[in-house]
Amino acid sequence: MSDLLTTVDDRGPAAGNGGRLLRYVGGKIGGGLVSLLLVAVLGFFLFRVMPGDPVRTMTRGAPMTVQQIADLRERLGLDQPLWKQFLDFLGNLLRGDLGTSYTYSRPVGELLLQRIGPTVLLVGTATVLAIVLGLWMGSRAAWKHGGAFDKTTSSVALALWSVPTFWLGLIVLMAFGVGIGPIPGLFPVGGISDPDTPPELLPQVLDVAHHMVLPVLTMLAVIYAEYLMVMRSSLLEEMGEDYLTTARAKGLREDLVRTRHAVPNALLPTVTLIFLRLGLVVAGAITVETVFSWPGLGLLTYEALRVPDLPLLQGIFIVLAGSVVVMNVLADLLYRVIDPRVRES
Repeated sequence: MSDLLTTVDDRGPAAGNGGRLLRYVGGKIGGGLVSLLLVAVLGFFLFRVMPGDPVRTMTRGAPMTVQQIADLRERLGLDQPLWKQFLDFLGNLLRGDLGTSYTYSRPVGELLLQRIGPTVLLVGTATVLAIVLGLWMGSRAAWKHGGAFDKTTSSVALALWSVPTFWLGLIVLMAFGVGIGPIPGLFPVGGISDPDTPPELLPQVLDVAHHMVLPVLTMLAVIYAEYLMVMRSSLLEEMGEDYLTTARAKGLREDLVRTRHAVPNALLPTVTLIFLRLGLVVAGAITVETVFSWPGLGLLTYEALRVPDLPLLQGIFIVLAGSVVVMNVLADLLYRVIDPRVRES
């Protein structure tokens, strides 16, 4: 009898932990699904209140009769009541159909798949470089708090963090793309590749990398500053903890105290920030892609706004806002994995 009670007692905490984990994961995923639904609702009505008539814009300068314009409006479904348009949009969205672009006369999903590759390449490269640079510089700046390295890197980071991305992109474009005075431009001013590049793999890769330098440099300059400042602040909070004093008392060198003990604990809020910012970075690529004519989702958004191309704008908005929601959910789940204090709550 005592053995049975012992077994029940042993299983109790494990079962309780498993139940809490399922409730935590289910709650976060459920909240994410509700947020995605709100994104779909907002994505529909937000672009319906925008100024401008898509049909008038599409037919501007074309000799069309009133009846032809009415027929076009009917074909696009813009003659239906707003509630009917919303129900049709929601039903199509649940089936994975984002509609057909007014401008390109192609499915929105097909256009997004075609353009998302260049955006992921640009944003992914800039984000990885920003994470590595920001975390390294932030940890060194905090560890040598008040020194020349700390003051210099913090000042530069704050300056770059406050600069508008499009303005910085224009400056970089003029300085290194167009050239200043006798100094010629070193990099392409736009696009993702040169049509005259040989079709072999290596020349194509080098050409794309050459075109990526300026847009990646622009995004890197803005993104890394945030990671540097957060990492620096987190590490400064950890430097006065007792476990670091204990590590030093054991005879560990300062480099080992920093890399093995202080930095891993200071990474917790920074890792969360990285996931939270991933979705926003994709959305922030709009200005960079427009300045450098990078054929990704950002440039596609700018082109859609000029019409306005309602189905295309809705699809882009849902993808970008949905990526923010998904990354928020992943950040919450990851934080429970890496922080024991959250697991115990």
